[in-house]
Amino acid sequence: MVRPAKESDLAGILEIYNDAILNTTAVFQYQARTLEDRLEWFKEKMADGYPVLVYEDNGRIAGYATFGPFRPSSAYKYTVENSVHVHRDYRGRGIGRRLMEELIRLANEKGYATMIAGVEATNAASIALHEKLGFRLAGTVKKAGFKFGKWLDLAFYQRELDGPAAPEEG
Repeated sequence: MVRPAKESDLAGILEIYNDAILNTTAVFQYQARTLEDRLEWFKEKMADGYPVLVYEDNGRIAGYATFGPFRPSSAYKYTVENSVHVHRDYRGRGIGRRLMEELIRLANEKGYATMIAGVEATNAASIALHEKLGFRLAGTVKKAGFKFGKWLDLAFYQRELDGPAAPEEG
């Protein structure tokens, strides 16, 4: 079941995020995060009006997704960047797709025009997911990160959304 996250879900979200940090190149971080870090992150998302979704399976958090600002400059206000992570025990079951479909629906509802995904360029599963949902390669930054003793390229995928009926500056 996909639903909005609650504070009580943060331990499950943290487990997924830390696994991605410590064991994959999906997250360009070196150090595991703490529950306090995730609580602060969650509070900021809620205060800024950004969704945090979870996929719950029999009381266990099997995945989560969110979006936030692409860049801090005000002219980017109609562009968001997504993040979606699925617990390693649940990958390949369509959970990422369900989370992303709801995230895209919410972004359209909120009037955003573009959703960006920054994907490590060899992450075939994430690339396939995004492409199935209408994202297209916008460009790749070579040597964007360094992890596990190798350079990582960051591919940017973009999906156009409905956007606001009357976009405004400022």
